Amino acid sequence: MLEFVEASKSFWTGERRKVILDRASFKVELGQSLGILAPNGAGKTTLIKMMAGLEKPDEGHIYRGARISFPLGFMGGIISKLTACENSRYIAQLYGLDPDYVEAFCRWVCGIEEYFDMPVGTYSAGMRARFNFSLLLALDFDIYLIDEGMPQTTDAEFNRKAGSILAERLKNATVVIVSHQAQTLEKFAHRAAVLRDGQLYQFDTLEEAKQLYDYQTQGA
Repeated sequence: MLEFVEASKSFWTGERRKVILDRASFKVELGQSLGILAPNGAGKTTLIKMMAGLEKPDEGHIYRGARISFPLGFMGGIISKLTACENSRYIAQLYGLDPDYVEAFCRWVCGIEEYFDMPVGTYSAGMRARFNFSLLLALDFDIYLIDEGMPQTTDAEFNRKAGSILAERLKNATVVIVSHQAQTLEKFAHRAAVLRDGQLYQFDTLEEAKQLYDYQTQGA
């Protein structure tokens, strides 16, 4: 379970205070994937980072009673001066996993051949994305966090391989996905919420959430 209790978060933009959450309380139960609709600038990425523990609330509490992934596409924790091989073994140790397995899995999924033994800082953006995605797939989580849909690379074979592995993994996992487009959420979640002006409004169906989201967006 993932639970926010009276959690608040805001930033000073230089002109005004931007409120992301205002004493918000909600739960994500295991087995009940959640899609969150929010307009651009509402704080989708910040909310996902708070769920992952990468951002702390200004007030209130966040309780994590499950293994929660880092957000898909997030590159934190990867050390640029180390090779993908060294990074994969280091991350494996942090999560208490077999370094040999994690290294072999990432090497196979990545398909970047000899570059796997070169510093990650020398990689192109596409290669870094492939390594990051493969590393996430090598780890086992109860809740997977997705910010604005599935990451894609220009390599069709990698997308097919990684996508099929993730689809299989998600059959027995819970997903929290945030996006400004309802169609992005449809594949992952039936239950949905709307993030707006610091509040998270929860609904039993995506269609109900979409009605409020469309009404608020049109009225903005």
